[in-house]
Amino acid sequence: MKKRVISAILCGMMAASLLGTVAFADETKTFTVGFDAEYPPYGYMGDDGEYTGFDLELAQAVCDLEGWELVKTPINWESKDMELDSGSIDCIWNGFTMTGREDDYTWSQPYVDNSQVMVVKKDAGISALSDLAGKTVGVQAASAALQVLQDEEQQKALADTFGTLQEFADYNSAFVELQAGAVDAIAMDIGVAKYQIESRDNGDDYEILDEHLNSEKYAIGFKKGNTELRDIVDADLDKLLEDGTFDKLAEKYELTDMVCLGQDKEEASSEAESETAAETAETETESAAE
Repeated sequence: MKKRVISAILCGMMAASLLGTVAFADETKTFTVGFDAEYPPYGYMGDDGEYTGFDLELAQAVCDLEGWELVKTPINWESKDMELDSGSIDCIWNGFTMTGREDDYTWSQPYVDNSQVMVVKKDAGISALSDLAGKTVGVQAASAALQVLQDEEQQKALADTFGTLQEFADYNSAFVELQAGAVDAIAMDIGVAKYQIESRDNGDDYEILDEHLNSEKYAIGFKKGNTELRDIVDADLDKLLEDGTFDKLAEKYELTDMVCLGQDKEEASSEAESETAAETAETETESAAE
């Protein structure tokens, strides 16, 4: 009798253990992406009330490859570092500029080649950056554009000529003020600028100055040292480029002329081939001379 009881207990323990193992194996990993919810076309709320955008669809494609559940987490852009450091999010993926921040995060490969520009009203009489002297210029708080305008080695000298540099929580608010005449120009990413202009009923009232503030690249920012997760996402980006998913999304969001995924690797490969060819030619020349 005792043997039967012990056998039953052991069987029960084994079953529980097996169920626990299955439950653990079936547990889906979540991938939490922090993004600015008012930063189209990279991240924003669609007409259906759901968050969408180029970056979020790209993140979903990565999750589909890995069998992960995507958790879209809107964040206050000024608090992005705190959110990342605390583990509340796994990465910052939302038109995030790596240029000038290379040592602050563990970065994915760059995927968009972007520039900072000035948007003005067409009838404002502003056609060059020098025309902004004494004017009120708007910019998003904690943005790459603000960093450019505060950097001594970039455009701080230009910003010092402004009458006022006014910070906004988001670019929708900045455009309201630009329309009202409260600000004379807005400094922002060219991709976002194009989207804002094209999506507005009065988009024809605005233009982008030909002179750019700088050129920069977007990448995905992971907590410094988190190379394991970065490497997984990087490999998946390569797969999405190879199977055409990346280019389809770029076309959908009218970013085709700005994407640069894989270009750095191509350039590095081309340079390596050129160096090898040069070394081979040099060796052949030396052999011939001997």
